[in-house]
Amino acid sequence: MTATQIRQKDAVFYFVAYPSEDLLTKVRFISRFYDEGETIKPEEVQAEDDVGQFIARIERSDKAFQRMLSRSKVKSIRNFYETAVSQPPIPGTVLLFTPQRLRFQPLNEGNPIGHLQEPEEKFLIIDGQHRLAALQFYERTHPDEARNIHVPCVIFDGRSDDFATEMFVIINSTPTRINKSHLVDLYERVSWAEPDRRFAARIVEMLYSEGDSPLRYRINRLGGRSKQEKWILQAELFNEVHRWVRQAWSKIGKEGTDKPAAQRYYRKVRDFLKACAQVWSDAWGNDNYMVTKPVTLKAMIRVCADLTGQDAEPEEGRIERWRGRLSSWTEKAREFRNEGFYERFPAKGQIERVARIHRELGRAAGIQARSAGRKGARSEDS
Repeated sequence: MTATQIRQKDAVFYFVAYPSEDLLTKVRFISRFYDEGETIKPEEVQAEDDVGQFIARIERSDKAFQRMLSRSKVKSIRNFYETAVSQPPIPGTVLLFTPQRLRFQPLNEGNPIGHLQEPEEKFLIIDGQHRLAALQFYERTHPDEARNIHVPCVIFDGRSDDFATEMFVIINSTPTRINKSHLVDLYERVSWAEPDRRFAARIVEMLYSEGDSPLRYRINRLGGRSKQEKWILQAELFNEVHRWVRQAWSKIGKEGTDKPAAQRYYRKVRDFLKACAQVWSDAWGNDNYMVTKPVTLKAMIRVCADLTGQDAEPEEGRIERWRGRLSSWTEKAREFRNEGFYERFPAKGQIERVARIHRELGRAAGIQARSAGRKGARSEDS
């Protein structure tokens, strides 16, 4: 299919004008939709499909998230398709996701337009399920008119489950859709959230709110009222903390998963970040450096997971002990100046760059990566 490749910072995605009759055969609905006596049944979501499970549960949780009933919403959209003449029926883009890395062949060198491979499996709809459901019902009664509709689509490919889940939450974080404005509250407040996600959410909540947290009010909660400069999106921080929790879940399960247990892990992150602030010195929180920018903070959380697996106890004197372990970072601060940073840490994208900084910081401090050789541990840089 013909597509336009779009680059924004480290992100690469594609824009496609999909003929409706083709598109409707290449997407899967994971919620049930109704119209005049007709139904679109949801496709089965596999247990290992984390994103599909997450979106399906939200779509079906009208009471918890105060969403409009799909029946009335689909009916109103379909009515608009039938009555729109001069106005385009679908002016906004539909967002599609596939974990498969799609091949893109530009028409010629340097040209953003080219041919994009079709995915082997159907697309997951991150945003636009109701619009496409209404389009399918419209196609059944107005096939000739529907055939002339091209749907603007943005396609994200080859990304992690966390990327797709985060995007869904951010897009749907409005008062008329999901009731809460950030990912951590979702995991904390809904009964179906997995225990490892709830545990990680508690840690991130404490990192935001506790008075002794180095990240207090530095986390962008997508709607928080603090006017202080933010360092990292809450969802980004959650992804890293959850990555750590997931890898250590068997140990955490034995020690306990209640709030006091989450507090113990919070104190580990707190002490690590306090030690980091001391060794980075003037570079910590300095806009001229990348030390407290998301790419480095995420890498440091991974080093924290490695270090706590080797030297978490005793808690007394931990900050001073870890400051000594990380002391080599003081000399590396100049490598984290804004100017030339991306040349010093070349990578194909943000995911690869976080992994690279993680390895280099760990190597400088003599801390072995705990994820090496772990079977079944998923990571964003795999």
